Amino acid sequence: MRRRWKYWVYPLLTSAAILLLLDSCLQFRMSKKEVDEYFADKQVNGTLSSYEIGPQVIRYLETGPTDGPTVLFVHGSPGSLSSFIDFMSDTSLNKRAHLITVDRPGFGYSNFGNAEPSLQKQAALLKPLVEKNNTHRPIVLVGHSLGGPVVARMAMDFPDLIDGVILVAPSIDPSLEPKEWYRTLFATPFLSWILPRSIRASNDEIYNLKPELEEMLPLWSLVKARVIVIQGGKDSLVDPGNADFAAKMMKNTKVILVKVEDMNHFVPWTNPKLIREAILDQLDSIN
Repeated sequence: MRRRWKYWVYPLLTSAAILLLLDSCLQFRMSKKEVDEYFADKQVNGTLSSYEIGPQVIRYLETGPTDGPTVLFVHGSPGSLSSFIDFMSDTSLNKRAHLITVDRPGFGYSNFGNAEPSLQKQAALLKPLVEKNNTHRPIVLVGHSLGGPVVARMAMDFPDLIDGVILVAPSIDPSLEPKEWYRTLFATPFLSWILPRSIRASNDEIYNLKPELEEMLPLWSLVKARVIVIQGGKDSLVDPGNADFAAKMMKNTKVILVKVEDMNHFVPWTNPKLIREAILDQLDSIN
């Protein structure tokens, strides 16, 4: 009897230990200590803050003059405010604007592990970040990957608040969403809760992304902000055709396409210069 007990207890304990290790390793976030250490030798200071809307806690990091234009960075899935941390210490950007990078709902330290699949609700949750400085214009949003449809939704829902949008390898065309069978499998209650929290949050929102994008189809004409789309031709995660979709759908504003044939999906890390140049272009061009 004791031997039989060992046969199932040891594998369970081993599996639990592996799951805990995976959860610890796959968090994609920065603690306050890590943020402080990052800025310790930088020429600018970074300030961590948070606010609450109902049960949601939104954490964000800001640098640069609060009386300047606002640039808000919104990460993909999975990710956190750390995805744009190097832009936050960029002196050329800090001289020009108030920079904010955010932990989206479900990621970083914003209700970690509990995703908000609704793009409309995500947009509303991030609105206070740009609304508080709306007397200092322009306000520019930068969204990478799944952060792309989030900032696009903000531009649709708050057209008088958003002046510029930069979509970086954005997942915005519902017809180009990949059919990944395992998303449904991992969305089931049991398998969902054994996933590392960051992966669970990511799967929950990607699993629901296509209907969310379909809901946005009639709203693209509401976008008034000046738009720059940055897309790589060798993007294996987001179909490059999403860039052409953006140009087709936004007829009531100027859309600039920046296509780099040999570029992959991870633009913030492999080609940060393109994003920096796009931000400066928006700040210079928007009156």
